Amino acid sequence: MWDKVFLYEKEGVVKDDMENLLAGMFSPEWFAALSGILLLDLLLSGDNAILIALACKNLPHHNRKKAILVGGLGAVLIRILCTLGATSVLAAPYIEFIGGAALLYIAVKLVTDHKGENKEDGEAPASFGAAIRTILIADFIMSIDNILSLAGVANTVPDGKWSLIICGLLISIPIVLFGAQFFLMIMLKVPALIYGGAAILGWTAAALMVGDKALGVYLLPYALVLKIVFVAAVLGIGWYINHRNKK
Repeated sequence: MWDKVFLYEKEGVVKDDMENLLAGMFSPEWFAALSGILLLDLLLSGDNAILIALACKNLPHHNRKKAILVGGLGAVLIRILCTLGATSVLAAPYIEFIGGAALLYIAVKLVTDHKGENKEDGEAPASFGAAIRTILIADFIMSIDNILSLAGVANTVPDGKWSLIICGLLISIPIVLFGAQFFLMIMLKVPALIYGGAAILGWTAAALMVGDKALGVYLLPYALVLKIVFVAAVLGIGWYINHRNKK
């Protein structure tokens, strides 16, 4: 008898939880939050797509689409794992500062790495594995803000939090993959735009540092100056190294 009572109570709890979940998913607040997440994905996934395009630009033609697919899906998988289990770690002090410094280095490396761009150069083609590794490491760094922003918007609708996070991650997949192919096509036609992509990464690196939980408070008054300095550093160092290598 008591087993039946317990079973009925348990079924009632599960039913209530499902009703609350569905109510949270289709409420006006849920759709408003989803609109915010879509806008965030469009704004924040653009630099990830540029990063992937920069990392793939020197690969042999037959490897570029494969690298975009593998790197893009791998980057999204990293976001999923981080969102599920490491949001508190990403919000820890010094993480964004260190990530910003690493991204600044990667930006310079990508703008100065022209190995294998031209088969007539006689140089070895860029490594597929190295491109994927660069994409995954840099995308993890750049996804810190994306993940925290996504979680912040999703928290505005507690009942529909996880459904919003899942939707946000799914929406980001086509944006990153198709965006990377688009930017790669443009960069190959207009190589000068490679500097523009690297400048965006430099700006993002400064933004990460300014957002750091420990050191950001000291950098915030100089946020704009720091961003301009980082962009100038990426462009200046990149131009100098590329110009020197042509001699």
